Order: sequence, then C-alpha cells, then structure tokens
Amino acid sequence: MAGDSYSITDQNEMHFTTFTVVDWMDVFIRHRYKLIVVEGLNYCIKNKGLEVYAWCLMTSHMHLIIRAKEGYQLSNIIRDFKKNIATKIILSIEKAPESRREWMLERMINAGKKDARITKFKFFQESNHSVILYNHSPNIFDQKLDYIHNNPVEEGIVEYPEEYLFSSARDYAGKKGLVEISGLQ
Repeated sequence: MAGDSYSITDQNEMHFTTFTVVDWMDVFIRHRYKLIVVEGLNYCIKNKGLEVYAWCLMTSHMHLIIRAKEGYQLSNIIRDFKKNIATKIILSIEKAPESRREWMLERMINAGKKDARITKFKFFQESNHSVILYNHSPNIFDQKLDYIHNNPVEEGIVEYPEEYLFSSARDYAGKKGLVEISGLQ
C-alpha cells in the first residue's frame, strides 16, 4: 500500500500484520461487526488462497499471522478482504441500530477526504504494519503468536487467552475456533 514502510515484498511468505480502524475507533465492540470479520476471513481461506496461522480481533484492530498459498498474492487478498469487510460493516452501521452511527460515519468520511482514492468512507488505516517472519530469529513466530493471543488478556477482556472467542488461541488450546487455522495438527 502507498506510504506503507511495512510493505509486502514476498507475496507467499508468512507475515505478521495488523489492520487498524481509522482513528482507532472501537468498532469491534459489536458482535455483528466481529462476525463480519470472521466470515470474511473464512471466505478468503476457502476462496482466495489465504492461510491463517493466528489471529485476534480487538476492539479497534486485529493482528494476524498469515500467508498466501502459491499462485496467490497476499497483497491482493488483503486488499479484497479489507474492502469487503469495510463495505459490509459500513452498510451495517448505516442500516442496523447503532447508537454511534453519526459519529462513526463522520470520522470515516473525514478520513476518506484525506485520501484521493476514497470516494466516501475510509474504514481501515493505510498501513498493514506487515512484517515478514522468515528472515527473523527462529522463535519470532512464537513471540508473535504469544503477543497476538495475549492481547485480550493484557486488555483485561479475559483471564486466559483461550477464553476469548475471537482469537486463534482457542484452536491452539485444542478447542474449535471460529476461523480455520493452518499448520495445526
């Protein structure tokens, strides 16, 4: 993405990445918005060549460890995922009961005005803060995995990572999670 110093240079390597809502708005406090993200991830896994090794959806952002299967481009998958999620969540904000509707839409419109490519609403911040994992120390995957899974614990949402429904920590603890996780036996 333009202006992203953490751009994806190797499209088929594993990356730690973060998607953040503009102005760090706490959009994902509503269950219906969280489910849109889950559905989007599962769609990309089944239809777009996405492999998800870890994920955690927080109130204003999400962390993932992901890669694209051979023959697919991670940048394209991310672009399509973010566009689809943004469109569906904005539509839900506009149509479903939402006490913060005007405030949220106004912030997304203002963010969109600062980006010539945006016609109306900008939902996600530009940067994905994507870091390739293969050229780091051997234990970087485990460090990033722990960081991702401990986010809800650090925020006081749950006591143990596997208690949080919107995270792959459940899968790593032997429970069935909401998103199909790659690399688990």
